[in-house]
Amino acid sequence: MGQAREGLRKVLAAWELSGAEEAALLVLSELFSNAVVHGTVPDGSEVETRYLRMAGGVRIEVHDDACELPQSAPLPGDDACSGRGLFLVAAFADRWDVAERTRPGKAVWAEVSAPRVVTGA
Repeated sequence: MGQAREGLRKVLAAWELSGAEEAALLVLSELFSNAVVHGTVPDGSEVETRYLRMAGGVRIEVHDDACELPQSAPLPGDDACSGRGLFLVAAFADRWDVAERTRPGKAVWAEVSAPRVVTGA
């Protein structure tokens, strides 16, 4: 996951979207973790990431080879150590969803906007 996070940092800097970095990295981490824990198949397939520039933000895609779609569960209790990933994605992304691919598997994506900077006169 470290390589994916570093790649996203570099892309955001190159696209002058560093204001979206904190939210984008959190979203990437949650989607990537879900793909590793719930989306990979036993043959050791890899998780792939893709970043697409949008007007004022970035679309983060995480691809895996499993066909099972992510499902939101009820919010876990305060003592739970896991189960909040998709809640965090929904909170920090403008929107997210799942896109099925032509080959086996899926892509879970989320769009994150950079905060608008307002300058005074």
